[in-house]
Order: sequence, then C-alpha cells, then structure tokens
Amino acid sequence: MQILVVDDETDVRDLFQQRFRREIRSGEMSFSFAFSGEEAMTYLRDHHSEVLIILSDINMPGMSGLELLGHVKKEFEMPPTTMVMITAYGDDESYRQAMALGANDFLTKPVDFAVLKEKLAQLIS
Repeated sequence: MQILVVDDETDVRDLFQQRFRREIRSGEMSFSFAFSGEEAMTYLRDHHSEVLIILSDINMPGMSGLELLGHVKKEFEMPPTTMVMITAYGDDESYRQAMALGANDFLTKPVDFAVLKEKLAQLIS
C-alpha cells in the first residue's frame, strides 16, 4: 500500500520510517513524503495511480492541508482511496471543514501511532 505523508515538519519522515519499520520491511506499506501542499500536488500528478492513502497535516505554510484536500478532490477523477487529515488543533471547525471537503478521517497530533496503524490495517484488508 502506497501512502503519501504531507507535512511541513521534515522530521515526520524519520518518525514514520521508525514507527512503521516492520510494515515497510515486509512490503506491506510504502511511504513517500511531501513537505508542502504544492509538493504533494506535483508528486500526485506524477504518481497518482500509485497512491492509495494521503495523510496530510492541515496547518502548513503556503497551501494548507484543507486546500490540498480540495485540489485533490477536484483535480483527480479518481482521488486516492482515503485522505486522512492530521492537525495539532483538534477544533470542531477544522474537523467540519475537513469532512465537508471529503476527508475520510481526522486525527490530532501528536499522532497515536497505534490508532493510525489500526486504521491503515483496516484499509489494507
């Protein structure tokens, strides 16, 4: 399963590679990383058919995760199977906006990796 992680914090790459080490080694999951909404759109234009899940931070400079969500849903005929929004601010307004734009799920930071792994495992099966 190809997963695109979008977050302006570059240390998320190391964090995800560490937390999903076993899944990556077994080939169960593969992660790509974009550090802005704009970079994510460029990646998706080149690799759209490969990406099944997008995990995106909401609060990023430039294009926000919510703007990215809107662009993905509008630009691609068949958007990725699942788009999960992640934010440090678990406020109701961000949640409502994300769901109204078509997000499949909403997680707050710090990410509970046990919960995230469980959600991803459900999507695989």
